[in-house]
Amino acid sequence: MEEKVRILSEILGRPNTPQGGELYYHCPYCNHHKKKLAINLKKGWHCWVCDKRGKNAYRIVRKFGTYQQRQKWLELEGRLDLSEFDQIFNELNSIEEEQVISLPDEFISLCNKHLPRTSKKPLEYLKSRGIGDKQIMRWKIGYCPEGRYGGRIIIPSFNNAGSINYFIARSYVGHSWRYLNPPAKKDVIFNELFVDWDEPITLVEGVFDAIAAGENAIPVLGSTLRDKTKLFQAIALNDTPVYLAFDHDAEKKTGQIIKNMLYYDIELYKIDVSGFEDIAEMPRRILETRREMAQAIDHDDYFLMDELRRIM
Repeated sequence: MEEKVRILSEILGRPNTPQGGELYYHCPYCNHHKKKLAINLKKGWHCWVCDKRGKNAYRIVRKFGTYQQRQKWLELEGRLDLSEFDQIFNELNSIEEEQVISLPDEFISLCNKHLPRTSKKPLEYLKSRGIGDKQIMRWKIGYCPEGRYGGRIIIPSFNNAGSINYFIARSYVGHSWRYLNPPAKKDVIFNELFVDWDEPITLVEGVFDAIAAGENAIPVLGSTLRDKTKLFQAIALNDTPVYLAFDHDAEKKTGQIIKNMLYYDIELYKIDVSGFEDIAEMPRRILETRREMAQAIDHDDYFLMDELRRIM
């Protein structure tokens, strides 16, 4: 405990220590002139001015500390396994050429000021799903009036360099197959260009769920999230807090993701989605309230409940 306080003090300066066991520092996020960043090494941290908060103070060390301070903190937590994290880092930064694909030739952007008559149906479909001009611009949504992807909404994904690495194609005319995947790998971080790894992310199942979930929401695009995927590795390496918001019929998927993330000590919360078919159907104000009320998933408690479920 004393070593952690020493590391925090090296980064943030000497703390005030009023009664209650909390340490008060100057907040490095808002730089308020008073010491309003309260840190409890057992319960978490919270700035009373800018409302930044978290469960593990390592998030502050990772963002503002040196490499040596980060490594020492992980060592104190027993989280430093160089063989595992070196492997993850090497895989994430391998010399494998990053996937880049092209949009269909028939693609028409709905971000254009002047749109053809064929845009009426796709716009009506998007409106029926609560998606307006702001979301269309933010997600660079378009459609294909004909061709292989004819009658489908197209939502592209951009990598960190701004190149397209994937897209989803969702029918707006009632195809028997609602989605038609492009001939490309799904192992991408959807719209990584817009992800802020220093802020909590919300993991959802599909792209329409991500649009409904707002800023820093990422769709998984698959049946699970293994530790070898680019998305999982980026979360682990950046030590980014995660909010899970999966449909009730995806409990098996959610359980596997929780187990994988707890193994790497990722700060994890689960959003209550009861009462709604999926996140895309949940009004934004309700989603925000439930995100604020989301309970942290504790490693010991979760595996105890998992064991009880199997016994019963």
